[in-house]
Amino acid sequence: MNSITDFKPEAVVIDAGSFHKNETALRWRDECELIVCCDGAANGYLSTHSKVWRIVGDCDSLSPEINERYHGIIRRFSDQETNDQTKAVSYLAAKGVTKIAILGATGKREDHTLGNISLLLSYLWQGIEARAYTDYGVFIPVCGTRTFSCTPGAQVSIFNFRATGLKSDGLKYPIRDFDSLWQGTLNEAPTGEFTIHATGSYLVFINY
Repeated sequence: MNSITDFKPEAVVIDAGSFHKNETALRWRDECELIVCCDGAANGYLSTHSKVWRIVGDCDSLSPEINERYHGIIRRFSDQETNDQTKAVSYLAAKGVTKIAILGATGKREDHTLGNISLLLSYLWQGIEARAYTDYGVFIPVCGTRTFSCTPGAQVSIFNFRATGLKSDGLKYPIRDFDSLWQGTLNEAPTGEFTIHATGSYLVFINY
């Protein structure tokens, strides 16, 4: 199975970053019934798409038109200690939805990109399996040892978050307990299958 496409999300969260053109990323939007827009992301998304289940966030960025037209599916949360992506993920988790694909987490603002991606580990620690799909690949949060499948020769990056004993089988370059985020980038999976051995959490990016 392919670790990029074998994930079957129960819901899709639409962030306010750059929206996707890649077929793999858009697949989940087309197949999932539970589409949740994060606050102001609804302004752009609903100008070209009509499929939406909820709009979630503090909703201070919604246009008056969206506020009026979709008032019945808007869920407002004023908590300023979490961003709108987390509000959407938490809303879904409270309803028992814990397998989530996130689109639009990257692009437009680099600070939002870093924040959105780093939050994937926080969700994993809460028992939520959320992946962020971009036009170039997928970010997968992981805890412990795991085997991945991908296109032979795919580019792979590993970002260490608290993990120890990092080793790999099937990657072009050996890995270790990286202490800087850049150190695990630009690896490769020559055969299309690799295993990462670890205790603790890390983030894997697999290029399409």
